[in-house]
Amino acid sequence: MKLNRGGGELGHHHEALKFSSLTFTLERPRDYLVLFTRFSILTCLIVSVSLVLRATFSSSSAPYSYGLRFPAVSQKALATPPARSTGPINISHIQFCIAGAAETWLDRSRYTSSWWSKSTRGFVWLDKPVMINKNHSNNRFSIPVRVSDTSWTRFRFSSSRAAVRIARVVLDSYKLNLPDVRWFVMGDDDTVFFAENLVEVLSKYDHEEMWYVGGNSESVEQDVMHDYDMAFGGGGFAISRPLAARLAAAMDGCLQRYFYFYGSDQRIAACVSEIGVPFTEERGFHQLDIRGDPYGFLSAHPLAPLVSLHHLDYLDPLLPNKTPIESLQTLMKPYTLDPHRILQQINCHDPKRGWSISISWGYSIQIYTYFLTTKDLETPLQTFKTWRSFSDGPFTFNTRPLKPDSCERPVTYFMDGAEDVRDSGTKTWYSVGDKNYGHCEKSEHTRVNKVKRILVTSMKMDPDNWKKAPRRQCCELLEGGGNEKEMSIRIRKCSSLEMI
Repeated sequence: MKLNRGGGELGHHHEALKFSSLTFTLERPRDYLVLFTRFSILTCLIVSVSLVLRATFSSSSAPYSYGLRFPAVSQKALATPPARSTGPINISHIQFCIAGAAETWLDRSRYTSSWWSKSTRGFVWLDKPVMINKNHSNNRFSIPVRVSDTSWTRFRFSSSRAAVRIARVVLDSYKLNLPDVRWFVMGDDDTVFFAENLVEVLSKYDHEEMWYVGGNSESVEQDVMHDYDMAFGGGGFAISRPLAARLAAAMDGCLQRYFYFYGSDQRIAACVSEIGVPFTEERGFHQLDIRGDPYGFLSAHPLAPLVSLHHLDYLDPLLPNKTPIESLQTLMKPYTLDPHRILQQINCHDPKRGWSISISWGYSIQIYTYFLTTKDLETPLQTFKTWRSFSDGPFTFNTRPLKPDSCERPVTYFMDGAEDVRDSGTKTWYSVGDKNYGHCEKSEHTRVNKVKRILVTSMKMDPDNWKKAPRRQCCELLEGGGNEKEMSIRIRKCSSLEMI
């Protein structure tokens, strides 16, 4: 019999059997489940492809992950000693290792961006990536960011888990094996570095030797609780490359032994101690473990280059009627003109009027209507309290009280403008600023209060001055003009026999 494949009764009967078979099969619950599962998988596949295409071709306003994990570096590469770096130090020889957190970075990056430049090398180390808007134009998000190696999570701790990760930033940074790095400089994401002065300070030390350089806390209670003989991390500290190599090898063992310490800086200090390297203090690193108004401290800065400031969000703004960031931006203007002079204190007396004058260059001026010794002027007014207990002391430096009598308090002026003078000098202006020190009715105070603006002229400070025996410079009032609302002061080198 010839089969009818194209139709006819036999063909229709065959199709009927197929349909009947299919209908019979789908009537079983199990097969309904199989069909539903296949349909669901197909739907998920289509949705996934759609999402990928949308992410690829969507607008640039979509958020993206800010922070990259670094690739592993071979042990062979780490074992290879770097080529010897010769010549004078510059900013490119410093690798900054900034400790941050994803939760705070978007806000605190305002501080890092105030000093980070195109020539700055290093990274901000976060605990996880940060999501920001792709079309964000703020240049602070161009600062290189990396995410810490997650191996830090295996270490035990007693109080601060983040301290373990931050302590290992030294190791993470060294593992990058960047070329021509002489120093690793640690700091927090709210630390403000004055990079040119940092370079000047580190130029005193042989980077081929093991050095651990920084500053400790201003509050004695903090030094007692943690350690006098350590560099506090918020103020920043510098580790030479040979010491960083030893630390990288020893760090994990130190983290195991010193798990009971509170801070990352204390763990690092303990590990440096095991290597046998002492702490070298430089007075320009400022942890600023104080509360309240930092004015008294900053207006009597020690005779040393200003290297760093910290904790600005926890203090009153540096300048009246400005935010912390606005104050910092104002301070950066004179710093860019004469970085080595910033905050340097110069004192002088006006014998004609009987006034005592103290200048913190680029920041403030104090005028007292009576004679104060140079020693008194160099001693900070206590406008602040201790960090932990909000007490009146003790501090690691002497202070003098702010007198209750408003007539014994200084008339204060604050930075208002700065400009170059033929590339070798500067002019800075200071306008009267209200520190709420009260009103004095005495005639001499009234005379000072008439002065609304002070012009200060000076030659730019030679950075080689810091390589010599330190000595403060002198200042003198310039006569002329006849305008009682303005005053002019000139800063100059003291003569060899001159007394301040």
